[in-house]
Amino acid sequence: MDREFMEYDVVIVGGGPAGLSAAIRFKQLCEKSGKEYSICVLEKGSEIGAHILSGAVIDPIALDELIPDWKDKDTPLNVSVTDNQHWVLSENDKTSIPHFLMPPLLSNKGNYIVSLGNVSRWLGTVAENMGVEIFPGFAAAEVLYNDDGSVKGIATGDMGVAEDGSHKDTYTQGMELHAKYTFFAEGVRGSLSKEIIEKFNLRDGKEPQTYGIGIKELWEVKPEHHKEGQVIHTQGWPLDNDTVGGGFCYHLENNQIAVGFVVGLDYSNPYLSPFDEMQRYKTHPALIKMFEGAKRISYGARAINEGGFQSVPKLVFPGGALIGCSAGFVNVPRIKGSHNAMKTGMIAAQEAFKSLNESGSNIILSGYEVAYENSWVYKDLKRVRNAKPAIHKFGAFWGTIYAGFDMWLNNIGLGFLLPWTFGHDEDHKCLKPAAACEEIIYPKPDGQITFDKLSSVFLSNTNHSEDQPCHLKLKDDNVPIEVNYNKFAGPEVRFCPAGVYEFISNGTESSPGLQINSQNCVHCKTCDIKDPTQNINWVTPEGGGGPNYPNM
Repeated sequence: MDREFMEYDVVIVGGGPAGLSAAIRFKQLCEKSGKEYSICVLEKGSEIGAHILSGAVIDPIALDELIPDWKDKDTPLNVSVTDNQHWVLSENDKTSIPHFLMPPLLSNKGNYIVSLGNVSRWLGTVAENMGVEIFPGFAAAEVLYNDDGSVKGIATGDMGVAEDGSHKDTYTQGMELHAKYTFFAEGVRGSLSKEIIEKFNLRDGKEPQTYGIGIKELWEVKPEHHKEGQVIHTQGWPLDNDTVGGGFCYHLENNQIAVGFVVGLDYSNPYLSPFDEMQRYKTHPALIKMFEGAKRISYGARAINEGGFQSVPKLVFPGGALIGCSAGFVNVPRIKGSHNAMKTGMIAAQEAFKSLNESGSNIILSGYEVAYENSWVYKDLKRVRNAKPAIHKFGAFWGTIYAGFDMWLNNIGLGFLLPWTFGHDEDHKCLKPAAACEEIIYPKPDGQITFDKLSSVFLSNTNHSEDQPCHLKLKDDNVPIEVNYNKFAGPEVRFCPAGVYEFISNGTESSPGLQINSQNCVHCKTCDIKDPTQNINWVTPEGGGGPNYPNM
């Protein structure tokens, strides 16, 4: 059947900071010039902000450019950073690193502790008030191409399809959205962005992207344990010297604390569980007191781009561009990427407007690549390019020392003395066989400070409509047992932070089967990244499904 279609000048896939910033900047340019170009934003979450998860301490540099008078508006940037701490943890103690020893670029002066979901909701309201059409609850499920191979737009997924592929009474066919330019702002490891990168060879000459997984909880604590504006970053325990990662604790308003833990997905021990490392983290003597008498009110998880400068792919292709975390602009040492995501969205919007204004056709936006290379985003990433790979290369201790030395030289203008750029290994290739690793035994959750996965998923408000096709596709049904279980002890049970994967008995202990509980999926994409054989392919479920993060 021919699908209905709508035509726009620009279609943006993803209603996060990058996509919304692109839409706002595009409309600003339209208003300034008196031009009437059409633009829409598609968001797979049930509302703008539903799937947005980040720490988050945000650098307002991009917001200052996008909406210069934002401080005079009702913005959700209410808590400025007043105290910046960096701790190195051992099992029972902590060492606080004096601030003057830290490279200045790691300072959080002038930054804000926020809920990035609420920032996105606010940006969505700004965009809608400017005339941007926003469609939440519609997942972009397919890239459409013109006869010449250029991107024509996207198609939303069909609604009301049963697990067996039949059409339910609620069936509604997806719609096509055609555009002169399609921006992919899906976030980390977007399913359509992955297709675009492969089809147009956008990684040629680039390092592979690498990732971390971030586990985050929001707590309401006693007033005496709350220090509004305090930012704490930690490294060390509970991870070993060969595993990259660290924790954070951000004191927001209303006696709320965001606590989280990030594990680099280049870890090698298949017995490691990022979720359980996060639970252990909270029991450290330097942290545990703040959870006394406190209440956990939300939970979430998502993958994070960690490849940095050398892993940014080519950004343009015939008919569109990659913006934000679809390309990967996170500054890993700063633990920040929203400012860079917003700026790249703004740059792409400017180039699309310029092209439409001058030629009216969908020529390749080569100006976006040039503008990126001349922007502060490029400089922001280049000066920290060796920090993350150094830790993977040299281990946590020596790698951190090298990273600090490298960043100091870049900060004082002597970065030319270190002209090299370290490479990356693909995360899924880093796992060692289980037989070569020591099993990690994690403590049982106490239900007060530490918790299990299912009770955590409940707090994420995750929901998928019943009886729909599984959105976690196996390329080969035999691989989970023949390779993952037999060689790597079933790592998907541990690297998934939501209890999606479960090995169940098929009558004999030696012959289990893999059960996929896709209804638990919080859309973090970790399985798509870390599966050692790349046998799992994450695709979009029915629109509106997944988590619904409040104040995260």
